[in-house]
Amino acid sequence: MSSRDRAQLVVIGNGMAGMRTVEELLARAPRCFDITIIGAEPHPNYSRILLSSVLAGEKTFDEIVLNTPAWYRENGICLIAGKRATAIDRATRRVILADGSTVFYDKLLLATGSKPLAPPIDGLGLPNVRAFRDIADVEAMVGTANSKKRAVVIGGGLLGLEAAWGLTRRGMSVSVVHLMPTLMERQLDIAAGTLLHRELEGRGIAFFTKSQTERIVGAEQAAAVLLTDGRRIPTDFVVLAVGIRPNIDLAREAGLGVNRGVLVGDDMATSDSDIHAVGECIEHNGQTFGLIAPIAEQAKVCGARLAGDTATVYVPPPAFTSLKITGVDVFSVGVLASADDTDEEITLHDAKGGLYKKLIVRNDRVVGSVLYGSVGDGPWYVQLMRDGTDVSAIRDQIVFGRAFAERAGGTRVHAELAGTPKGATAALQWQAA
Repeated sequence: MSSRDRAQLVVIGNGMAGMRTVEELLARAPRCFDITIIGAEPHPNYSRILLSSVLAGEKTFDEIVLNTPAWYRENGICLIAGKRATAIDRATRRVILADGSTVFYDKLLLATGSKPLAPPIDGLGLPNVRAFRDIADVEAMVGTANSKKRAVVIGGGLLGLEAAWGLTRRGMSVSVVHLMPTLMERQLDIAAGTLLHRELEGRGIAFFTKSQTERIVGAEQAAAVLLTDGRRIPTDFVVLAVGIRPNIDLAREAGLGVNRGVLVGDDMATSDSDIHAVGECIEHNGQTFGLIAPIAEQAKVCGARLAGDTATVYVPPPAFTSLKITGVDVFSVGVLASADDTDEEITLHDAKGGLYKKLIVRNDRVVGSVLYGSVGDGPWYVQLMRDGTDVSAIRDQIVFGRAFAERAGGTRVHAELAGTPKGATAALQWQAA
């Protein structure tokens, strides 16, 4: 116990996961701890998932701030912003900062997030090569877009496409280099990925799929991206968006249990019972996390545990993905392809109209969904998955969405299929995997 009246909680990481945990704790036990937050960035907590909206010019930084400086003061929280934690001394219960100062803790929460993956290619250290992880990266991109015209994004996943669209909105000519044959292959199947490719290509983005970067060419600045097949893409700026990995450096050096991420149990505690961890830095039952839904649930459980609840445990919810590009509706959750011939794939596909919906049903339960062009029923499918709902009574209506399924009352879908979206009836495909 510290010399102060209340126990000291120190949070390393001022991002969404750590602050959501603090909010949960304050809601349950507002006077349980004196709280200190250590953040490497010189900013209050902001929404990283809306960085693409700032890049595209649709929002300002102030509009994505989640916890203002006044909020920290009103809740009696000490925010140490712009200082990086460099070590954890578990013997003395102190966190050491980059300037040599220390902060004592009774309980410690690690919310150190993730690092961008960096493939082994020459040229990554050039000044006009950036990842897309924080507001400083966005500011660098916006500054370049104001004076330069060409950009290459390495990576055709979620972040890469959002970066490409934001730079396109800023007036740059953008090329995307992607190793796989279809975009967002981790979240979309081939049909949805093909529709997405067609839409973004029509908006002016050039794609180099099934392509690998050999090196980034340039002496003092990146001037081109050279592909392994010999093609050369001239550029003024390179964005690296090939993935992330948990940031476990502090935890590993402190002797905590780590694997791919910081190992935590169902109570969100690490191998040291006085140190908890949440967010992209953790590993739970062999799984790491990069999406908001499971991380929000971690925060809920961790906040409860820190408040004294000894019963709440973490069960990862279905993790869903949506793409934040204006006018492009994409949603996916759970299993993307049938595992064997006992699974069913129920699809609705209108390629010309830009509509695609697929559900994976296993033992009369929804286990996955991919939606393109009409995503309003995505949350309903997620809820069906979370609840383990038996959908056999609406099996023939479910792909048309909640309203249609409830209106039909479980009756068989007839040929007229009145009210189905975009006249997609003719393209309806029922498939058993």
